[in-house]
Amino acid sequence: MFTVEQIKAAHSKVKSGADFPSYIQEIKTLGVTHYEAYVSDGHIDYHGANKYTTNVPAKYEPLAISDIPKGEAFKAELAAHQQGKTDFLAFIKSCADFGIEKWEICMDKMTCTYYDKAGHEILVEEIPQ
Repeated sequence: MFTVEQIKAAHSKVKSGADFPSYIQEIKTLGVTHYEAYVSDGHIDYHGANKYTTNVPAKYEPLAISDIPKGEAFKAELAAHQQGKTDFLAFIKSCADFGIEKWEICMDKMTCTYYDKAGHEILVEEIPQ
């Protein structure tokens, strides 16, 4: 199975949102089936076959997530990030401000789903292959 070190090595190649699809392809080949990334502190839960799970611990000081999602503002910020106009930390701060609690990547469907604190889907995107 995959390790946190392998995932971190793959993630180290990501410089902006534009690099995200390549990262997803790489960790998919490692055996990751899906993962959840939490905006509040950056921890990530990675899952593989046979209920295998590994975790990347918190990466930064906790952020407060807005209780009120701002879907349209978030979509505009996401588009800018995907075009490489913002770095990851700026994107994370925007997610918190716009009420995004986490995103979940599903390798089978090649989707990224963003959720608010109440667990409602704010946006589902297909990941380019």
